[in-house]
Amino acid sequence: MSLFLQFVFIFYLGCSFGWLTELIFRRIVHGKWVNPGFLIGPYLPIYGFGLTTLTFLFLLFKDSSLHPIIIIILMGLLMTLIELIGGIIGIKNKVKLWDYSDEWCNYKGIICPLFSAIWTVASGIYYFFLAPYVMDALDWFSKNLTFSYTLGIFTGLIVVDLFYSTKLFIKIKKYAKDNDIIIRYEHLKMSIKEAQLKRKEKYSFLNPFKQIRPLEDFLSDYKREKESKKTGGNI
Repeated sequence: MSLFLQFVFIFYLGCSFGWLTELIFRRIVHGKWVNPGFLIGPYLPIYGFGLTTLTFLFLLFKDSSLHPIIIIILMGLLMTLIELIGGIIGIKNKVKLWDYSDEWCNYKGIICPLFSAIWTVASGIYYFFLAPYVMDALDWFSKNLTFSYTLGIFTGLIVVDLFYSTKLFIKIKKYAKDNDIIIRYEHLKMSIKEAQLKRKEKYSFLNPFKQIRPLEDFLSDYKREKESKKTGGNI
């Protein structure tokens, strides 16, 4: 049980720091604050799975004779695999949580060589620089298992969030399927934010889909915006 709780703890760290990283990344790339990810709260499970995978591989091979470069490449490949699985699940539901369609040699806009290289570099940074701190965090947690109550609260929040966000996701999926379009989740969030600011309506950063107007109105606006871009503004 202690080992299980330790990996839940690592998952918790990955979710939280991953969300913060993506938040800053989107601010730099888009110039706007956008709540990243599928869930409402400040956590990204895909990064939780990512950090858990990196930690597992580090612990598995740290005392082996395998060269660090091989371990790092393996880490990068598994991070790409996690991204691929998450992306395929999204595409099957007519929704993209991220989109690499503009990147060279991408696969369905969900993985590409550039980001695979980024994940591999990140794995190298983790292996050589961050892993000792993660090991220290694990050591601290093993001596302070009462913190597991906090993990219980965290898990409860994610479960409730997942239930609520899935209901929203089903509505968005149905609209996308009925209109035969792929919805880019982050672009939809930005579209809602821009529409709210123009109308001087109240905007919720954590939950942009819960607004005064029905969600279908924003989805219709998003669809028109996509059609306008396809036709160069003439629709």
